[in-house]
Amino acid sequence: MPTAKRIDLGRLSAATPYWRTRDRRAQLLQGDSLEILEEMPAESVDTIFADPPYFLSNGGTTCKNGRRTSVNKGKWDRSKGAEENHAFNRRWLAACKRVLKPNGTIWVSGTSHVIYSVGFAMQQLAFKQLNEIVWEKPNPPPNLSCRYFTHATESVLWAARDRKSKHFFNYARMREINGGKQMKTVWRMTAPSKSEKTHGKHPTQKPLSLLDRLLEASCPEDSVVLDPFNGSGTTGVAAVARGFRYIGIEREEKYLELSKARIQEALTPSRRAGKGARPPLRVV
Repeated sequence: MPTAKRIDLGRLSAATPYWRTRDRRAQLLQGDSLEILEEMPAESVDTIFADPPYFLSNGGTTCKNGRRTSVNKGKWDRSKGAEENHAFNRRWLAACKRVLKPNGTIWVSGTSHVIYSVGFAMQQLAFKQLNEIVWEKPNPPPNLSCRYFTHATESVLWAARDRKSKHFFNYARMREINGGKQMKTVWRMTAPSKSEKTHGKHPTQKPLSLLDRLLEASCPEDSVVLDPFNGSGTTGVAAVARGFRYIGIEREEKYLELSKARIQEALTPSRRAGKGARPPLRVV
């Protein structure tokens, strides 16, 4: 593996450096993602995974562990109306496009509440659409109203920075893990397991298996991976486990602490044992 170049993000006025490994291979920044993205160096990131607000916190309820529970996740997830929500999506996607390298790609997850706005914003900003992955959940919560089909999927859009991008795709590996056949765009994966929540929980946490596959498919060697809505840090865990560099942006300290604990665990010798594993990184 080539030696990783440091990414110096210490001078961003919008960001508070929260935690990083000594060699800055993994960094967590605290602050507003839009403001930080707009200050980051242009063309500095290979791959972005973004799990933006779905605007679902509308006072409704869902079923969790057999009980009715509120869908409200926080002020950050409240809808401000279709036009303002779309303007928000356009702004952060434009900021992400600026920091992507010429051949970089972006993954964005969402449900029907947000994904059409994201897709339209990508078209407006001249991203190159590559694929739409459908993540199917085998055990989704039941629909308590019995007036709709049970929601069992989320979409993940994959796009290159622009039409000229020569994006990386690990085709051979994806075919290998799919039993020698071309991998399709419908992936069946369970929600995060209890073992992924030992350090705490986040209301929109994604399964590590999903992020691991996305990064393995789209990251060239020694990539810089960015998650502008870091949440519980699953993207960071998947990135460092594969030897990539990682930048996570998050507002709330409790989720930064959660991410720090999870990434530190991913860097411990017991977790990284095996042929070809990197030595553990020292943290400060």
